[in-house]
Amino acid sequence: MSQAPQSQESGHHQGPISTPQQLIAAVLAAFIIPVVIIGLLVNYVSSSNKSAAGSDALSAQAVSQRIMPVGTVEIKLVSANAGPRSGEEVYKGSCTNCHAAGMMGAPKLGDAAAWGPRIAQGEAKLLEHALKGFNAMPAQGGGDYSDLEVQRGVVYMANAGGAKFSEPAAPAAAASAP
Repeated sequence: MSQAPQSQESGHHQGPISTPQQLIAAVLAAFIIPVVIIGLLVNYVSSSNKSAAGSDALSAQAVSQRIMPVGTVEIKLVSANAGPRSGEEVYKGSCTNCHAAGMMGAPKLGDAAAWGPRIAQGEAKLLEHALKGFNAMPAQGGGDYSDLEVQRGVVYMANAGGAKFSEPAAPAAAASAP
Protein backbone atom coordinates (compact mmCIF):
# COMPACT_ATOMS: atom_id res chain seq x y z
CA MET A 1 0.00 0.00 0.00
CA SER A 2 1.26 3.24 -0.84
CA GLN A 3 0.99 6.27 1.32
CA ALA A 4 0.56 9.73 0.09
CA PRO A 5 3.65 11.78 0.52
CA GLN A 6 3.38 14.13 3.47
CA SER A 7 5.03 17.43 3.64
CA GLN A 8 6.92 18.56 6.64
CA GLU A 9 4.61 21.54 7.16
CA SER A 10 1.47 19.44 7.57
CA GLY A 11 2.34 18.60 11.19
CA HIS A 12 2.21 22.23 12.23
CA HIS A 13 -1.26 23.69 12.10
CA GLN A 14 -1.38 27.47 12.25
CA GLY A 15 -4.56 29.28 13.48
CA PRO A 16 -5.51 32.67 14.88
CA ILE A 17 -4.85 31.51 18.46
CA SER A 18 -1.27 30.51 18.99
CA THR A 19 -0.70 31.00 22.73
CA PRO A 20 -2.62 29.95 25.87
CA GLN A 21 -3.15 33.61 26.77
CA GLN A 22 -4.89 34.21 23.45
CA LEU A 23 -7.10 31.14 24.06
CA ILE A 24 -8.17 32.42 27.49
CA ALA A 25 -8.88 35.88 26.08
CA ALA A 26 -10.99 34.41 23.25
CA VAL A 27 -13.04 32.21 25.62
CA LEU A 28 -13.69 35.11 28.00
CA ALA A 29 -14.63 37.42 25.12
CA ALA A 30 -17.01 34.80 23.71
CA PHE A 31 -18.81 34.67 27.09
CA ILE A 32 -18.62 38.28 28.31
CA ILE A 33 -19.57 40.12 25.10
CA PRO A 34 -22.97 38.34 24.64
CA VAL A 35 -23.80 38.78 28.35
CA VAL A 36 -23.05 42.50 28.14
CA ILE A 37 -25.12 42.87 24.97
CA ILE A 38 -28.09 41.04 26.57
CA GLY A 39 -27.79 43.21 29.69
CA LEU A 40 -27.80 46.40 27.61
CA LEU A 41 -30.87 45.22 25.65
CA VAL A 42 -32.76 44.40 28.87
CA ASN A 43 -31.84 47.80 30.27
CA TYR A 44 -33.07 49.54 27.11
CA VAL A 45 -36.37 47.67 27.00
CA SER A 46 -37.23 48.18 30.67
CA SER A 47 -35.84 51.69 31.12
CA SER A 48 -38.99 53.60 30.13
CA ASN A 49 -42.73 53.06 30.06
CA LYS A 50 -43.44 52.31 26.43
CA SER A 51 -47.12 51.50 25.97
CA ALA A 52 -48.52 50.15 22.76
CA ALA A 53 -49.78 52.64 20.22
CA GLY A 54 -53.28 53.74 21.22
CA SER A 55 -53.31 51.68 24.40
CA ASP A 56 -54.19 53.24 27.73
CA ALA A 57 -54.88 49.98 29.56
CA LEU A 58 -52.42 50.82 32.33
CA SER A 59 -53.48 54.43 32.86
CA ALA A 60 -54.73 55.36 36.31
CA GLN A 61 -58.25 55.97 35.02
CA ALA A 62 -58.46 52.61 33.21
CA VAL A 63 -57.19 50.71 36.25
CA SER A 64 -59.58 52.47 38.64
CA GLN A 65 -62.47 51.77 36.27
CA ARG A 66 -61.62 48.04 36.20
CA ILE A 67 -61.42 47.70 39.97
CA MET A 68 -64.41 49.84 40.95
CA PRO A 69 -67.17 48.06 42.90
CA VAL A 70 -69.90 46.40 40.88
CA GLY A 71 -72.68 47.37 43.24
CA THR A 72 -73.43 48.85 46.62
CA VAL A 73 -75.46 47.70 49.57
CA GLU A 74 -78.10 50.07 50.80
CA ILE A 75 -79.83 49.36 54.09
CA LYS A 76 -83.12 51.10 54.64
CA LEU A 77 -84.59 51.09 58.10
CA VAL A 78 -88.37 51.02 58.14
CA SER A 79 -90.18 52.10 61.25
CA ALA A 80 -92.68 49.60 62.66
CA ASN A 81 -95.20 52.44 63.05
CA ALA A 82 -94.90 53.52 59.43
CA GLY A 83 -97.80 51.33 58.31
CA PRO A 84 -98.10 49.45 55.04
CA ARG A 85 -96.24 50.88 52.08
CA SER A 86 -98.05 52.40 49.12
CA GLY A 87 -98.24 50.71 45.74
CA GLU A 88 -95.67 53.11 44.30
CA GLU A 89 -93.23 52.36 47.15
CA VAL A 90 -93.63 48.61 46.58
CA TYR A 91 -93.13 49.08 42.82
CA LYS A 92 -89.97 51.14 43.35
CA GLY A 93 -88.70 48.70 45.98
CA SER A 94 -88.87 45.44 43.98
CA CYS A 95 -91.08 45.54 40.91
CA THR A 96 -89.13 48.19 39.03
CA ASN A 97 -86.18 45.79 38.62
CA CYS A 98 -88.05 43.82 35.93
CA HIS A 99 -91.15 45.85 35.05
CA ALA A 100 -89.28 49.07 34.19
CA ALA A 101 -87.21 47.34 31.47
CA GLY A 102 -89.66 44.57 30.54
CA MET A 103 -87.18 41.83 31.47
CA MET A 104 -88.14 38.19 30.79
CA GLY A 105 -91.57 39.10 29.43
CA ALA A 106 -92.62 41.32 32.34
CA PRO A 107 -95.09 43.98 31.17
CA LYS A 108 -93.61 47.47 31.40
CA LEU A 109 -95.20 50.02 33.69
CA GLY A 110 -97.71 52.07 31.69
CA ASP A 111 -97.76 49.73 28.63
CA ALA A 112 -101.51 49.37 28.11
CA ALA A 113 -101.12 46.81 25.29
CA ALA A 114 -99.08 44.48 27.50
CA TRP A 115 -101.25 44.97 30.58
CA GLY A 116 -104.62 44.66 28.77
CA PRO A 117 -104.82 40.82 28.67
CA ARG A 118 -103.57 40.60 32.25
CA ILE A 119 -106.07 43.15 33.53
CA ALA A 120 -108.83 41.20 31.76
CA GLN A 121 -108.03 38.20 34.00
CA GLY A 122 -109.03 40.30 37.00
CA GLU A 123 -107.40 41.77 40.06
CA ALA A 124 -107.62 38.49 42.00
CA LYS A 125 -105.63 36.58 39.35
CA LEU A 126 -102.99 39.32 39.17
CA LEU A 127 -102.69 39.29 42.96
CA GLU A 128 -102.38 35.48 42.99
CA HIS A 129 -99.52 35.63 40.44
CA ALA A 130 -97.80 38.39 42.42
CA LEU A 131 -98.10 36.57 45.76
CA LYS A 132 -97.18 33.06 44.60
CA GLY A 133 -94.96 33.90 41.63
CA PHE A 134 -95.60 33.34 37.94
CA ASN A 135 -93.23 32.22 35.16
CA ALA A 136 -89.90 33.95 35.90
CA MET A 137 -91.35 36.25 38.59
CA PRO A 138 -90.59 35.08 42.13
CA ALA A 139 -93.18 35.19 44.90
CA GLN A 140 -93.82 38.77 46.05
CA GLY A 141 -91.51 39.92 43.26
CA GLY A 142 -88.57 38.81 45.38
CA GLY A 143 -89.33 41.38 48.08
CA ASP A 144 -90.37 41.09 51.70
CA TYR A 145 -93.85 42.61 51.72
CA SER A 146 -97.17 41.92 53.38
CA ASP A 147 -100.04 40.67 51.22
CA LEU A 148 -101.64 44.11 51.45
CA GLU A 149 -98.48 45.81 50.21
CA VAL A 150 -98.17 43.37 47.31
CA GLN A 151 -101.82 44.02 46.43
CA ARG A 152 -101.16 47.76 46.47
CA GLY A 153 -98.17 47.25 44.15
CA VAL A 154 -100.30 45.17 41.75
CA VAL A 155 -103.05 47.81 41.74
CA TYR A 156 -100.49 50.59 41.13
CA MET A 157 -98.93 48.81 38.12
CA ALA A 158 -102.28 47.66 36.68
CA ASN A 159 -103.77 51.17 37.00
CA ALA A 160 -100.73 52.59 35.20
CA GLY A 161 -101.51 50.09 32.41
CA GLY A 162 -105.15 51.19 32.08
CA ALA A 163 -107.04 49.39 34.88
CA LYS A 164 -109.44 51.14 37.22
CA PHE A 165 -108.75 49.13 40.40
CA SER A 166 -109.05 50.89 43.76
CA GLU A 167 -106.10 50.72 46.12
CA PRO A 168 -106.91 48.55 49.13
CA ALA A 169 -107.07 50.30 52.47
CA ALA A 170 -105.11 49.23 55.52
CA PRO A 171 -107.04 46.87 57.87
CA ALA A 172 -107.12 49.38 60.72
CA ALA A 173 -108.45 52.11 58.41
CA ALA A 174 -111.08 49.73 56.99
CA ALA A 175 -112.28 48.73 60.49
CA SER A 176 -112.64 52.34 61.67
CA ALA A 177 -114.59 53.39 58.57
CA PRO A 178 -118.41 53.67 59.09
